[in-house]
Amino acid sequence: MTDPRLTPIPLTVLTGFLGAGKTTLLNRLLRDPALSDAAVVVNEAGEIGVDHLLVEHAAEGVVALAGGCLCCTLRGDLIETLEGLLRARDNGRIPLFSRLMLETTGLADPVPVLQTLSLHPYLALRFQVAGVVAVVSAVDGAATLSERAEAARQAAMADLVALSKIDLASGPEAAATRAAVAALAPLARVVDAATVTAGEILERHDAPKPDLPALPAIHGSVVSVALASEAPLTRASYDLFVELLRSAHAPKLLRLKGLVRLVEEPDRPLVVQGVRHVFAAPRFLDAWPDDDRRTRLVAIGEGLEPDLLAKLYAAFAGRIAPDRADRAAMTDNPLAPRAGGLLG
Repeated sequence: MTDPRLTPIPLTVLTGFLGAGKTTLLNRLLRDPALSDAAVVVNEAGEIGVDHLLVEHAAEGVVALAGGCLCCTLRGDLIETLEGLLRARDNGRIPLFSRLMLETTGLADPVPVLQTLSLHPYLALRFQVAGVVAVVSAVDGAATLSERAEAARQAAMADLVALSKIDLASGPEAAATRAAVAALAPLARVVDAATVTAGEILERHDAPKPDLPALPAIHGSVVSVALASEAPLTRASYDLFVELLRSAHAPKLLRLKGLVRLVEEPDRPLVVQGVRHVFAAPRFLDAWPDDDRRTRLVAIGEGLEPDLLAKLYAAFAGRIAPDRADRAAMTDNPLAPRAGGLLG
């Protein structure tokens, strides 16, 4: 019988720009029995790791890389993490996983990630890249692929492109995104992220990859700002903070994500997921995913001012409860330049 430790482990790279819906897709796929024995490596941008807390998988099966993206500062850590997983697997310290899902940060260039996996002698022996899956938002995918070199390369390197948020996109938006994807990855299979199955993801597609050199770290202007507080926020304070953030920083804000502890629901964290000025409908987890019950938010954007954001957040972290009259004056101001008031 062949020693399972000597059989190359299929590795799927899950990539996509900030806010495209990678973790949402990963969560849905991990509920499928086909991935019941998968290990998951989640890369995160920022000082506070949040993404791995949102992955609904056995805690011992999730390894989080924090502080940067796989394509630049964490390439060494990627090697160490994968080697550590293999040692733990071979020594019986963790279950004998038969597949690895590697979710990159939204700013990662997949080229050096794939180079690392193919050129490192030991990793090339133990892992077999089964495919690259890129998640692209149907709502703003055309613009993102045009404006962001990282997003374009993610799509270009994909064997399979999963279009997310199709239900939220207009017909022209979805059509423009499909056309942009087809131009970048004409041989990649395009599927609906909301309905694609784990079996489809796990298939080897092997679309020819363009021969692209690794990009330099071109996202130097992108800043990650960590915001945290021990005391729970009132729902009114949180809502007002988000409205002000969207109003003042929407053009710069690429992503806001995290967990919020509210006075009204201290035992169930509120999940925050926002891309520019568009935020997902609020939802609560059934319980905190770890022992850290602080509010933890990560804002990622171009040209963000960390000190200014920290002060803005601190102003709302003290259980501010604006009275109804003041809030109405801000949100229903008839002189506001756009519908919904100054904060709408």
